[in-house]
Amino acid sequence: MISIKDVSKYYGNHKVLKNIHLEIPQSHIYALIGPSGAGKSTLIRSINALESIQEGEITIDGVQVHAKNTDINKLRSNVGFVFQSFNLYPHLTALQNVSIAPIQVKKENKEQAEEKAKALLTSLGLGAKISSFPGQLSGGQQQRVAIARALAMDPKVMLFDEPTSALDPEMIKEVLDAIRNLASTGMTMVVVTHEMGFAREICNEIVFMADGKIVEVAPPEKFFTNPDTERAKDFLAKVLNH
Repeated sequence: MISIKDVSKYYGNHKVLKNIHLEIPQSHIYALIGPSGAGKSTLIRSINALESIQEGEITIDGVQVHAKNTDINKLRSNVGFVFQSFNLYPHLTALQNVSIAPIQVKKENKEQAEEKAKALLTSLGLGAKISSFPGQLSGGQQQRVAIARALAMDPKVMLFDEPTSALDPEMIKEVLDAIRNLASTGMTMVVVTHEMGFAREICNEIVFMADGKIVEVAPPEKFFTNPDTERAKDFLAKVLNH
């Protein structure tokens, strides 16, 4: 579903992604983990062309993301992206935030788009909040609205860039539960996360990054119990024992 081949990215002379190669099959969930500055967010943002790349290629369902002739808006309508900060429109209700893109981008009928938005919000435990504005919602509720907004476009792929890092600890569970439920539907997902227990429980593969490179890719049980590299062992010793 997602193919990343020999991708490199530079900021000036600084190489932030170094010859990244990764194949993500359909209906699989991959977690990108690693220390700060490893390149995780840059990589996930480059998957839907929020970041440019200088070398290599990324394809989603056969479409070359960074090709000059790719319709980037059409591509992004197939790729849901959930940010650390919720990026909701403050002047729109939860319902309007979720239904606006299907109406404006996909030209869906307003009534149908709003029905679907209500169903999505209800499925994420927000049925009572459809008329609320973002300022009236907790961080966890806002992030679930953001997830509903991404799902409203019927994406083939969902990308999450540290979706819980801006949340208070008690809010984290409700967002992770929402992603868990999404996983059960067979959605292809890539998640940048610091939540190790969540990554271990939900993902098919752990992609460990450091210094702009993929250091190790392994199933969760293997990675968390017996990683191959010293770099991964060092990282796990720090994050699992703090």
